[in-house]
Formats: sequence, C-alpha cells, structure tokens
Amino acid sequence: MKVSSTAALLLFASALVCASAGNVLYKEQFGDGWESRWLHSSWKEADGTAGKFTKAAGKWTGGDSDNGGIQTGPDSKFFALYSELAKPFDNKGKDLVLQYSVKHEQDLDCGGGYIKLLPASSADKMKSFGGETPYSIMFGPDICGYSTKKVHVIFTHKEKNYLIKKDIPAKTDQLTHVYTLVLKPDNTFKVYIDLEEVSTGSLDEDFDILPPKKIKDPKATKPEDWDERAKIPDPEDIKPAGWDDIPATIPDKEATKPEDWDEEEDGTWEPPTIANPEYKGEWKQKQIDNPAYKGIWVAPDIDNPEYKPDPTLYHYKDSKYLGFELWQVKSGSIFDNIIVSDDFATAKAFAEETWGKTKDAEKAAFDKIKEEEKAAKEAEDKANADAAPPEDDADDDEDDDEEAAHDEL
Repeated sequence: MKVSSTAALLLFASALVCASAGNVLYKEQFGDGWESRWLHSSWKEADGTAGKFTKAAGKWTGGDSDNGGIQTGPDSKFFALYSELAKPFDNKGKDLVLQYSVKHEQDLDCGGGYIKLLPASSADKMKSFGGETPYSIMFGPDICGYSTKKVHVIFTHKEKNYLIKKDIPAKTDQLTHVYTLVLKPDNTFKVYIDLEEVSTGSLDEDFDILPPKKIKDPKATKPEDWDERAKIPDPEDIKPAGWDDIPATIPDKEATKPEDWDEEEDGTWEPPTIANPEYKGEWKQKQIDNPAYKGIWVAPDIDNPEYKPDPTLYHYKDSKYLGFELWQVKSGSIFDNIIVSDDFATAKAFAEETWGKTKDAEKAAFDKIKEEEKAAKEAEDKANADAAPPEDDADDDEDDDEEAAHDEL
C-alpha cells in the first residue's frame, strides 16, 4: 500500500508523541471505588477532632464533564487521607511531577490545601498518618487570615524538612485551581498554578538544605583607619562667645511684691522667674558629610569550607504514598484530578482535559449563583424595610407646634 507524504508525516509525528509521552505513575479522578483506593487515617479519631472526606462536585461546577472530587467536612477538624502508588517510584535521572486541583468553595479562612508525597519507609505509620508522619515532599496552598496566603514547597532531606525561602502567593478565590510541582534531576524546580509558571529555582539556593556557598571571613578585621562616621562636626562652626553665659530663665521685671508680704515672716521677696527670650538652648556644632566616610565595614565573603555540592538532593528513591493531612477551620475544600508523572507535558495534557474543559463553565455557574444570591439579599432587605413599623411622629408634631408658636409671636 502506498502511503502519501502527508500521511507519513502524520504517522511520524504520532510516533514522536508516543515516544515522548511520560510515564503516569499515579492518576486519580475519584470515580467509582475511590473509597477502596483512599483510606482514612485513624489520626485524631480518639479525641473526636477527625473530619472526613466525602464525594462531592460542589455548588458550582463545569457541567456534566465535572464529576467532582472529595470534600472536607465538617468545620474545625483535622483531615487525613492517603493512597498507595502501585509500586515505589524512583525518580533518579528523571523529572518528578506532582499535580492536583483544589477548590476552596467555602471561601477558606484558615486551613491547608496541600498534598504530601511519602516514602515506602513510612508504611508502618500510614494507618495513623498525620502531622508527624515522615514525608518526602509537601506541596500546595495554605491560607490563614491576612498573613498566610502562600504555596508551600517543602522537601525532606536526611529526615529534616526544608521550607522554600521565597514567597509564592496562593489563589484565594472560590474556584478550582490546578497546582503543579516539577522537580528536575539538575536540582531545580518549577511551580505552576493553572498551568502558568509562577516560580522557579534550585534546591541549592532556595532552600537551606546545604550550608551556604559563601560566608563572611571570620578572620577578617576592620582596618584601624576605617571611618564609619557618615557625618562629622563642622570644624569651621565655632560656638559664639558668651553663648553659655545666657541663662535659661530671668526674673520677671513686671512682677511686684504683694502688699501683704511681710519680710520678717516671709523672708526677702524675690520676683518669680520667666523664660529668657534670649536663651537659645544648648549649643550644638553643625554636622557635615564626612569626606573620609567608607561606609559600614563588612567582612569580605569567602568560600565556605563546610559547603559541598550534592547533585542528589532531588532524588527520592522510594516514593509510595500520597496523602492529604490538613486542618481547616471552615471546611469544604474539594480535591480532584491528581497525577504523578515523570513528564510535565503529560501532566499538563491531563489538566487541560479535566480542569481546562470545565473552568469557564464553572466560572459562569459561580457568577450566576453569586448574582442570584445578591438579588435575593436585596429583595430580602427591601421586604424587611417595607415591613418595618413607621417611625414615631411625636417629635415631628412637637416641632410643628414650636414653629406655629414662633409664627404667632
């Protein structure tokens, strides 16, 4: 069979796509049977502060194509849920992509919305998975009041957690947003929100995992002739003669001795003192810029002998579990469309097929509901105002009587 050049190109392009497609290590859309794939932890159950995740699409969705995810509830609870990858994942020499969506439908005031990737070594702790369970990566939004509205990026190295040093703002509205973390084998990372890159950096520079490359030279000392004075007294500014002879107060010349003053009993009368109008206060020499000023001395930087590059910072050899471990004052967040892959393009395509096809319809549904709520509130306020009893006219009657009396006068 003869194949046209166009068809051949299409087949070649298709082969390239298939060859470049990344591995999907985990995918979850919370369809049928999700309860068997995700287990609630026993954490906080004993003291009655454990909440639950339940299947929910939410009050505003993207239509039939949006079958919903899992939602937190009730309020002021701890939430802990986890799932197991088919087999431990080793990201040596590969990208590690962690992506999911979350909708804070309740207008989250204080609580977490992040996900955790945990190692196989945590297997014996997963039944009680909670805040103290060791994890490899923690990623996602955290919102509380006006001060905390950020995206957490936390990596674990040698059993210690390291927080990112830069601030990544989180989305705080009530719509669904997609959060993506890409960890690369060159020790760099990227963070995307709604498939748009919002932050990039390196494990070496943006986390305190390793000692700093440079430190201040502990042996350096400030030179003796180093002048740190930005201003100095003006040597040409001389205190006027007699400045210190002018008293701050003087006797009041207009004061007179009281007529009943008895010097034998009251002593010698002296007039009271008043502020001296000629007194100019303490003399201060003018300050001028110091021509010898060199600035504040700082020890020079030197290479830190404690620093040693580690090209394996990115490496997590046994990632096996995913989990949500959260506290929320006002519950109602909906989590969905989780994917773990070794290829960003694969994760991006998944987001476009899910969130990308529903986001506009969800926004339209949200706007419609809010307009209806606003109209209902305005109608309620008007009805309450119409039903309110008339104000007492007694004061008005009194005012009318006073005006009539005034007119008669």
